[in-house]
Amino acid sequence: MDTLRVTIELLRSILNICRTDEKGLPETVTKTFIIGFYREGLIVLGNVAKILGYSKIEMTTVLRDRNIPLNYDHVEV
Repeated sequence: MDTLRVTIELLRSILNICRTDEKGLPETVTKTFIIGFYREGLIVLGNVAKILGYSKIEMTTVLRDRNIPLNYDHVEV
């Protein structure tokens, strides 16, 4: 997969908010960022799952755990 490296500055207190450490922060930020696209209807479930390395079933569990409803407005092909 072609990737892009991005540098951002965050307050150190974000580690407590995200319940992670510096090592786990990139994965947490990436997951939150991509799931945000799903929540906004900009990306379909299958693509979210693929990007984050989950099956569709696993992804629906992640979304349910975050109280994010499934988006049936977009049909995957």
